Amino acid sequence: MTKVRVGGFSISLDGFGAGPEQSLENPLGKRGRELHQWFFGTRFFRTMTGQRGGSDGVDQDFAHRSMEGFGAFILGRNMFGPIRGPWPDESWKGWWGENPPYHAPTFVLTHHPREPIKMEGGTTFIFVTEGIEAALEHAKLVADNRDVKIGGGVETVRQYLRAGLIDELHFALSPVVLGQGEAMFAGIDLPALGYRVSEHRASEHATHIVLSR
Repeated sequence: MTKVRVGGFSISLDGFGAGPEQSLENPLGKRGRELHQWFFGTRFFRTMTGQRGGSDGVDQDFAHRSMEGFGAFILGRNMFGPIRGPWPDESWKGWWGENPPYHAPTFVLTHHPREPIKMEGGTTFIFVTEGIEAALEHAKLVADNRDVKIGGGVETVRQYLRAGLIDELHFALSPVVLGQGEAMFAGIDLPALGYRVSEHRASEHATHIVLSR
């Protein structure tokens, strides 16, 4: 049965899932890259980016799980790019170049229509203007009994959480204090929504926590 999951989502010790002031130069916000050091050193990430080597162990296990078993992805518009408002043209095709890491239909939440973009490697970006429930319905239809990943950013995860639409979340708690940015849990009562800690494992670079219901 298709599950809706969040996987490999890094947060700081003070609860921020991205730094402030996202831009072309800082896709994850200022200091946002510091949250993902656990991921960058893994064999999974290095293979994905055409490099050799990388670590095994706990971080590798969770890195692999964060992209495995998904038949569709859902992204907020900020995860697709830094452009705000109406699309000025069709030139921007995401942060990742011609071969994005999704390799599956990827639905982008937006208020501004745009034609789908077919990329290399099986990724097609499909722009959804009808809201989070409609995007999830579309994603489940094409997922072919595999899971659907809510890929972020922070506000997108929060919207799906508040709507009670996520079955499982994996957070990588990084030993970083940002002080400001996009707060993941502000105003959200996870136990009241039915979530409990179902798994937790620590590495040198992060504590991995899985919440299930």
